[in-house]
Amino acid sequence: MDVLQFMDSLKFKTMPKDLSTEALKALWLAGSGDWEGAHAIAQDMPGVMGSWIHAYLHREEGDYWNAEYWYNRAGKPFPKCDVKDEFKILVKAGLAPLSEGFN
Repeated sequence: MDVLQFMDSLKFKTMPKDLSTEALKALWLAGSGDWEGAHAIAQDMPGVMGSWIHAYLHREEGDYWNAEYWYNRAGKPFPKCDVKDEFKILVKAGLAPLSEGFN
């Protein structure tokens, strides 16, 4: 799956079965409008990707203070792009380990 296929899958009501990572599942839920579902996954994800998704979600909801905390945990600066562009960047990052053969 690539970024365009992922973005296209958001128009369906059911999550694709080939989303094999928690990051992609959280991003799919976020892109489908299920903030709570995405947040539930992201807050339990360890590491940079979990913190980054968590930051994005709080930024998307307008909770910039909380977002800043999670960007710091992820080692990422607060983005200068809009949230739609950041979402695509996150999807690309989430898909990258799959294309490199990592799980």
